[in-house]
Amino acid sequence: MSLVDRFAAAFEGSSVAHGQTTVGSVRKNGKTEAKSFIVREPLTKTLVAAHLEGGHGVGSIPINDQNMCKFGALDIDTYPVDHVEILKKCHRFKLPLVVCRSKSGGAHLFLFMQDWISATDMRDHLTEFAAVLGFGGCEVFPKQNKILAERGDVGNFINLPYFEAENTLRYAINNKGEDLSLEEFLNQVDKIKCTLEDLRKLDFASEDDELREMPPCLRIMFATSVPDGTRNRVMFHAAVTAKMMYPDKWKATLEKWNQKYCKPSLPASEVVSIQNGHEKKDYGYLCKEEPMGSHCDKAACRQAKFGIGKNGSMPGITGLTIQKSEPRLYFLDLDGKRLELSTEQLQMPLQFQRACMEQLDVMPPIMKAPDWQSYVNGLLEEATHIEVPKELTIKGQFEELVEVYCTSRIRAKSPQEMAIGKPWTESDLTMFTIKGLMEFLRNRGFRELKRPQVQQRLKDMNGGNECNTTYKFKDEDTGQWKNLRVWFVPEFDNDEMELPTEEKLNDIPF
Repeated sequence: MSLVDRFAAAFEGSSVAHGQTTVGSVRKNGKTEAKSFIVREPLTKTLVAAHLEGGHGVGSIPINDQNMCKFGALDIDTYPVDHVEILKKCHRFKLPLVVCRSKSGGAHLFLFMQDWISATDMRDHLTEFAAVLGFGGCEVFPKQNKILAERGDVGNFINLPYFEAENTLRYAINNKGEDLSLEEFLNQVDKIKCTLEDLRKLDFASEDDELREMPPCLRIMFATSVPDGTRNRVMFHAAVTAKMMYPDKWKATLEKWNQKYCKPSLPASEVVSIQNGHEKKDYGYLCKEEPMGSHCDKAACRQAKFGIGKNGSMPGITGLTIQKSEPRLYFLDLDGKRLELSTEQLQMPLQFQRACMEQLDVMPPIMKAPDWQSYVNGLLEEATHIEVPKELTIKGQFEELVEVYCTSRIRAKSPQEMAIGKPWTESDLTMFTIKGLMEFLRNRGFRELKRPQVQQRLKDMNGGNECNTTYKFKDEDTGQWKNLRVWFVPEFDNDEMELPTEEKLNDIPF
C-alpha cells in the first residue's frame, strides 16, 4: 500500500466534497489569514498526491452523509503553542491523539478510528479530551453531530497535514518535538488507531462517584490536578457545587475537597474566607474564568446533575458555512446540532431564536443587537463557503432563460419581427429588443433583475463589451427602411429548445 493510499485512508471522510484554503498574510495574533471554501468533488487520491507533493493543499470533511466518522480532530489556535507539552499531556492521560503542527503554527490533534463511528460519539470524546488537556472551547471536528445533507450541507473541513511532505511545516511531532516524516506519521497513525470501546474505557472521574455529578471542569481538575496558582479560584468555584450537592454540610464538604484534591491544600484561612463569602451570597459558576474556562465542556455540563443546567445559557455556536446560492443559505452548529438559516434569521437575534425553536427545540437567550452583530461578524470572518451550480444563482438563471428565449420556436422569421418581441439571429449574433426580453422574463416568473441590471448581465455575456446597436431593416409591408434599437448576445450553439406546450402561447410577448 503506497504512502498516498495510506494517507487517503487515514483521512477518509465525506465522499461528495472536500475543502481548499487560500492562504494570505499573517495577522498580529500570529494566525495566518485564509479563505476557506468547499469543492463539491470527492477527495480523490490524485488530489491527495498533489497535496503531498506541494501542488494544491486540501482538507478533508470528517463527517459523511450518514453522519459517521473515521477520524476527528481538535484545532488549537491559541498562540504560542507548546506542541511538546501537549503531547506529554496526551501521554499522561493516555489520549490516543497524534499531535501535528498546523499551517498557522497552532496544533491539530488527530484521533483515528479503526472503523466508522457516529459523529456524536466522535464529538463527545474529543470535547472531553479538549477539556482534559485544558483547551476547552477549541474547535472540534466534525463540528456537527448531523449534517443537513438533503439541503446541500456537507459539513466543515480541516486542512490536512504534510502539505509538500518533503519540506512540510505541517508535521507530526515526537516526544522531543522532532518532526516525523510522512511514513513515520502514518506508522504512528496505524499504531494509535482505536475502537469506540477503547474510548469508552477512558474514565477521568476515576472511581469517585461523587465526581461524576460535578461540572466537567471540576471533575477533570479534581481527577487529574488543580493547576498551580489557581487553588483559590477553583475552590471558590467548587463552593457553588458544594452548596448544591450538600446544602446542610457544604462547608465541611469544601474543606474535605480542599484536602483531597488540592496538592498542596489551600490554607485554612483562605478556605474560611471563601466560606464566608458564599454564606452571605449565592454565587453562580465562574464558567468564563480560568482555569475553569480551559477545562469547560458546556454540553456535558448541561447534562451533569449539578452542572449549569439546560436553561439560560447561550449554546456554543460554531461552524458557519455559507452556501453561495441566491438567496444565500447559512448553516450553523449549536453544540453540534445543525441549523439552517436565511440571511434575515442570521442577522436578527429574535429571528435566530425562532429558527432554533422551530428546528432544534431549544430557545437560547437573545443577545443585545450590538453584541450579536459583533458575534456574527466573527463567524463570517471564519466562515467556509460552498460554491453552488451556476443555475442556483440569479446570473445563472438569467443566462439560462436568455438561451431559452433565443433558441426556442418563438424566434423571428424576419428582422422586422423583432419589433413584436421575437429574437432574430444573424452573423453569429442573436438580436432582440429589451422590451421583448423583459416581457419574456416576466412571463417565466423571473423578476429579480431590473432593466439596468439586465443591461449589465447582457454585457457580461458579451465579454464586458457594449451589446446594443441600431438595426436597420426594410419593412416588408411598406417597403420603407426603419431603425430599431436592439440588444444582442453571441449566437448559441444549442439545438432548438422546445418550450412546454402549455407555456408556448403565454411566452410569446404580444
